[in-house]
Amino acid sequence: MPSQNDILERLDTLNAIGVALSSERDLGSLLERILEAARDFANADGGTLYRTEGDKLVFEVLLNDTLGLHMGGNSGKRIDFAPMPMHRADGSDNDTTVAVHAALSGRTINIPDAYTAEGYDFSGTRAFDSKTGYRSKSFLTVPMKNHSGAVIGVLQLINAKSPDGKVEQFSQDDQRLVESLASQAAIALNNRQLIDQLEKLFEALINLINTAIDEKSPYTAGHCERVPVLTMLLAEAASRSTTGPLADFRMDEADRYELKIAGLLHDCGKITTPVHVVDKATKLETLFDRIALIDTRFEVLLRDAEIARLKGELSAGDHAQRVRELIAERERVRVSNIGGESMDDAAIKAIVDLGARTWRTHDGEPRTLLDAEEVMNLSIRRGTLNNAERDIINRHISVTIDMLESLPWPAHLVRVPEYAGGHHERMDGKGYPKGLTREQMSVPARVMGIADIFEALTARDRPYKPAKTLSESLTILGRMKLDGHVDPDLFEVFLREHVFLFYARRYLDPDKIDAIDWAKIPGVSPELAAWMIESEASRR
Repeated sequence: MPSQNDILERLDTLNAIGVALSSERDLGSLLERILEAARDFANADGGTLYRTEGDKLVFEVLLNDTLGLHMGGNSGKRIDFAPMPMHRADGSDNDTTVAVHAALSGRTINIPDAYTAEGYDFSGTRAFDSKTGYRSKSFLTVPMKNHSGAVIGVLQLINAKSPDGKVEQFSQDDQRLVESLASQAAIALNNRQLIDQLEKLFEALINLINTAIDEKSPYTAGHCERVPVLTMLLAEAASRSTTGPLADFRMDEADRYELKIAGLLHDCGKITTPVHVVDKATKLETLFDRIALIDTRFEVLLRDAEIARLKGELSAGDHAQRVRELIAERERVRVSNIGGESMDDAAIKAIVDLGARTWRTHDGEPRTLLDAEEVMNLSIRRGTLNNAERDIINRHISVTIDMLESLPWPAHLVRVPEYAGGHHERMDGKGYPKGLTREQMSVPARVMGIADIFEALTARDRPYKPAKTLSESLTILGRMKLDGHVDPDLFEVFLREHVFLFYARRYLDPDKIDAIDWAKIPGVSPELAAWMIESEASRR
């Protein structure tokens, strides 16, 4: 009989375990702690924790000191025992095993000796003992019920030990304490399962939004998947830093989850962006590419030249020259329509001059070869978007922030709007939508900015440009560092920790992973270039 002090001590332990269980976030760790606590209370040699899954009891954790067994939970060793069905094919209770009987009846079963117990099938236990040389004797099997009384698991202890090490029956005091623990554990387990289910539902809803964005624009399909991956790769690398400006930056599991959610939601505002702007593959594209209309005008001019030749208004030589000029001018328009990294002043002047040229309709009415809107679009210096369309695209980040800030975030996710809303800011304060400087931004928000840029540079599914090689992408990113666009400390981590290479091997085509001349990458110091060269040589 335990003393009053022993009982009080065990009750204090029970309360402490209850608090610990309620704070455990990892399901595997939680299940293992439940079983360990129950074994300690009852001084049991071994035990198994089962979880209900549909109509089956599934082995989750198995421990046995004598046999040195530690399986399931966080052991890294998988339990290969098949789940136990709780009903037979005809629908009747399959309650010949103790664990299933406890689950179906909702009652604790305390057996002094399995070999002499009646009414239960211990053939599996006997076979196990025969194989291992073990002697399974006393069993304490306790159902774990949630707040609504449903059995969500079974806690089974084996071979209670007396102070001198002999196997004995589980006492009534042991049973009551383990039942109390099982009750607390069931609530903790049920809460953890509910949280996991809500998190899965939440992430599924996020993926639903991203799928809707992808369905609107096949050219951005995968962007919302790749940016979070690259974000986490760089954030983890920064968290490993032990020297330099990022030496104090660390992330726990809650921080990682918060940043992951921000990464998944960083472009949710694009759900409001018009498709014809998101998908604008050429400068003249709206609902269709209007280059065909301009091609038709050139066809008219070519036929006018042919008619003039047939009428004797143009000599054969002048006609040939005129045709060559028109074809060259048409090609100039087509090339300008494609868009690209830059368009110089001479190319823009050529488009303006072409726009001023005239042609005549069948009734003799004069028309300019290009109207003002076409000239404006064809004169876009970089990419395919004009200023008005770029404003529409840029507004997606303001919409993202508005959408995210309107949500009632729990405390552990309260920084999601900040992280997700900062990926178009610049370190020099020239970004958007808030014009934040580096000092006004958190490290995770700065991380996401680099991830968004590098993903865009290397993406092979953009309508307006081919994917760049690894060296081209790093060259542009290096220029952005020097221009105050991206964080210099994170840029160095991005290179030094080979984050770019891990990402490239996963998402870039092999022919895009080219050799890098580190001495030619802007923003890379001679010391870092030498270190990168030495590091790459040691990795070969």
